[in-house]
Amino acid sequence: MPQLTIIIIYFAVMLAIGVASRKKAGQADDFFVAGRKGSSLFIVGSLLATIIGGSATLGMAGLGFQRGLTGAWWMLVGSVGLIFLGLFFARKVRKFALYTLPELIEKQYDRRMAFASSVLIVIAWTGVIAAQIIAAGKIMGIRGRGAPTLWRVIFSFVFIAYTVLGGQYSVIRTDFFQSVIIFGGIFTGLGLILSRLGGWDGLQSSLSPDMFSFPVSSQFGGADLLSLLLVVGLTYVVGPDMYSRIFCARDDATARASALWTALLIIPVAFAITLLGMGAAVLFPGIAPDQALPMIISEIFSPLVGGIVLAALLCAVMSSADTTLLSASTILTVDIIGGFRSSPDRKNVLPRSRWLIILLGIVALVVALLLKNIISALLFAYTVYTCGVILPVIAGFFKDRLKVTAAGALAALIGGGAAGIASKLISIKYLDLGALALSAVLLFLVSFIDKRLKNKIPR
Repeated sequence: MPQLTIIIIYFAVMLAIGVASRKKAGQADDFFVAGRKGSSLFIVGSLLATIIGGSATLGMAGLGFQRGLTGAWWMLVGSVGLIFLGLFFARKVRKFALYTLPELIEKQYDRRMAFASSVLIVIAWTGVIAAQIIAAGKIMGIRGRGAPTLWRVIFSFVFIAYTVLGGQYSVIRTDFFQSVIIFGGIFTGLGLILSRLGGWDGLQSSLSPDMFSFPVSSQFGGADLLSLLLVVGLTYVVGPDMYSRIFCARDDATARASALWTALLIIPVAFAITLLGMGAAVLFPGIAPDQALPMIISEIFSPLVGGIVLAALLCAVMSSADTTLLSASTILTVDIIGGFRSSPDRKNVLPRSRWLIILLGIVALVVALLLKNIISALLFAYTVYTCGVILPVIAGFFKDRLKVTAAGALAALIGGGAAGIASKLISIKYLDLGALALSAVLLFLVSFIDKRLKNKIPR
């Protein structure tokens, strides 16, 4: 009962923050980019809370349960991506002072490319939102504490509600609050489980040496690492939720510093979550991998500590869900529906965005009710997005030097995205790398042909 009480209090606080933020999110800049006044403290807190979502808690603990320390790479590739973002792109992105990634793509190329990328992002990010909802259901289904389906619905109602009320202004503030709880919960849990196992030596003596092999192991080779670096890591270099935080920064120096600090801070979190999964493999070897953290909470923690850690897990999931929901709905509002208008309609953009948040949240909930596996859902979404969008955007920052065109970018997006979908439907190992390579070939080949054709047209 104490655990359920803590969760109810947590949900009430989240809703209260949303209600309190409503009056301060009355303008488009406040709703979409928190007034562009974010300090490094708030931007880092929001990035951390967004990154440590359902995949990084249940999913990554499950990877630690299955293959040991190499499971940490699921989040560590994000650290690598954020370093590249901070060093090479954060300042450029913040200087545009836009709302969404597709708006940036339109400035790089044209409206056709922006529209196509918007559609692909919304589809992919709906899968990411669904994965967070699935994770919430698994967390709250611990030891039969209500049906997971019911908790998915309740969870969806809460994060949709406070996102609708306060927009980015609300999300930035709840994310900061959530990141503090996440850090506290994860490291408290790790300390308890290590003490139960007799410390680091006890953990090592209970598992095979291969579980401690790093950076690669018999279960996770160099090709697997390369695939993860490209398919997942690149989403941190060019990602709508990453860029939505960069757009909220008060200046380009803050944007750069926030990306780099976040890259540093997620490293210990990645190993801590993985070690929790490895501890569960010792104590509960017969369970399913994605039940590693829920079982630890249920069987090892006291009711009070278990409630705090449970709230930390829900914080992680909810912060990712609200950010991806707001990113996707903003793109749907500004870039897809707004793309059919000859001029921006800022007067009605907020009411329309709020209704679309509700609609997209409901669609994601339906998808979550149909899917079951968190990592599979995320990998599908990331693969489609990475193979279609990322290379054209990176090339767009150096468009003149690389001699890429809008036609080449559009071909890369359509061809790479379609190949990414095929790679997951066919389930051939490393086919996603082929899809990414196809995107690169189309980008430069079609750009070369496009330029040749334009040069032949008489003027």
